[in-house]
Amino acid sequence: MCGIAGLIATPWQDSAAAALETIRSRGPDEQQLWRGADAILGNTRLAVIDPEGGHQPMRSADGRYVLVHNGEIYNFRELRAELQAQGRVFATRSDSEVLLQGFAAWGAQLPARLDGMFAFAVWDVAERVLFAARDRIGVKPFFYSTHRGLAFASTLQAFFALRGFPRRLDYEALRDFLAFQVCLAPHSFLREARQLPPASWLRWRAADGRCELQRYWEIPRPAARVPDRVQTLEQLDRALRESVRRQLVADVPLGAFLSGGIDSSLMVRYMAEAGARPLETFTLAFAQQAYDETPQARAVAEMFGCRHHVLEAPAIGGEAFAASIRALDQPLADPAYVMTHALAQLTRRHVTVAISGDGGDEMFAGYARFADEAARHPARLGQASARRLLDAGLLPGALLRRTLHGRELLLYRRVELGPWRAGRKSFARYLAPDALANCRPEATLQLWRDLAGGMDTASLMRADLWTYLSENCLAKADRASMAHGLEVRVPMLGNPVLDAALGLPAALHYDAGGGKALLRELARRSLPQAVWDRPKHGFSVPLRALFNGAWREAGEGALARCATLAPYLDAPAVRRLWRAARTGRGARRLAYTFVVLLLWLDVHPLEG
Repeated sequence: MCGIAGLIATPWQDSAAAALETIRSRGPDEQQLWRGADAILGNTRLAVIDPEGGHQPMRSADGRYVLVHNGEIYNFRELRAELQAQGRVFATRSDSEVLLQGFAAWGAQLPARLDGMFAFAVWDVAERVLFAARDRIGVKPFFYSTHRGLAFASTLQAFFALRGFPRRLDYEALRDFLAFQVCLAPHSFLREARQLPPASWLRWRAADGRCELQRYWEIPRPAARVPDRVQTLEQLDRALRESVRRQLVADVPLGAFLSGGIDSSLMVRYMAEAGARPLETFTLAFAQQAYDETPQARAVAEMFGCRHHVLEAPAIGGEAFAASIRALDQPLADPAYVMTHALAQLTRRHVTVAISGDGGDEMFAGYARFADEAARHPARLGQASARRLLDAGLLPGALLRRTLHGRELLLYRRVELGPWRAGRKSFARYLAPDALANCRPEATLQLWRDLAGGMDTASLMRADLWTYLSENCLAKADRASMAHGLEVRVPMLGNPVLDAALGLPAALHYDAGGGKALLRELARRSLPQAVWDRPKHGFSVPLRALFNGAWREAGEGALARCATLAPYLDAPAVRRLWRAARTGRGARRLAYTFVVLLLWLDVHPLEG
């Protein structure tokens, strides 16, 4: 696991060391820069596999290719054997060298062969071409800019260290953030920087500055025929076991997050079966009983003989809250990020790598919203007429929701703000007129809508993979863990599981108990009843209590500077929302979204 950065033919070359310093926490063990004629590649390394030999940037034996790599390749041993059969000789035991030699052998075909979480870049010194790729689901981030040459890095933070790099706001990123609490690829908060989408590669040519992007993998569509359930469960059991086995490779201490829910408990089961010893597990204990899952986690730990650690959830005061938000490379308004940040810090005191159950809900229909299909909300008599009157200003905006049906109603439920002219979820309520136009509200969550198609259950599950999962859940885990030099692995999203599960019809994920039927059945076979026989338990944060308590001063301090920090917002409207949220009459999640944005802008000012 590492942080990577590169500058090729840019005017920012003298900022290379400063850019690398911004991602030091991602790789606290070693920092190196490689300098060519007009190219600089940098790496901050967290040494997990072959600590003695896997140094980066890594150059091929003939000097033609230079590689920087963030992540882990879980099938590197199989690929290494294949390359050795071709006569290639290896100097290290590292997965990074497999990438380097694999690219020399297979070029742009390499990413499709990989099982892993990765973002890597290879500079071809001879042809002066940069090739980069990101993993299937987007576990690892990759930002780049083709503004005056090519710049790339693991996080957006590095671009703020480039002296003279434009700091102009991308209004479409702002739109998606206010709608969805995260910025969706390919946008970033900097107009001149982009995120490489998941399952994509990039090729940039120094000769003419041409940049080519291509997807190397598509999310499979579900099969039309429902397969045998017993056979499917056996195949899924094997896929999960194999994915966990692959991801246990490490030359450093390794453990697991154990919440007491189905996903993380299954991960611990498969780790134990694979012979992980000692099996270290980590649970956060909350003072509030409603949020505490330590009894279930302890039962699992005892069943599999784990060395179990119960970490007391710290009381996150206003200063700690504000500091964790300001440290983000771009705003992310999932309240669970703050506690994930604390969990990662505590876990890193014991291990370098942690296995997580992330991805189980998205892969196996763990959210109730997946069953809320567009077909369940047909148009009702009078809705069309009421909508026309509302759009003409002849009915109050508060009636908007009653005029929605089908796809538009599902979009309304999905976002905090949207493209409607009126109503409490209208962008127009909080954005200045010029900003509203620049945001292109009509394109709100366009990627999600494209992936969701007809908005049936299978399509809604598909849409979350490259939006909510990649840009919220996985980004949250990546930023929170890498802030403390902790590597988090997600076997639920390994290739064996993706290949086994994504083609299944949605009906297989449901039974009389609701969604996540396949995982519940696997859990019923091998886990304590307290784990699988209870309602779903999310990682909740009591926002209203925090707004009126520990986080009030930080929130009101940020809101007081709204007009200065974000002149494109309607500052009085934002402050009214905050006051309403504190009394329970306003949208708490939206109020939190604005607070996060303003806290972040306080240390990352942008030009409108």
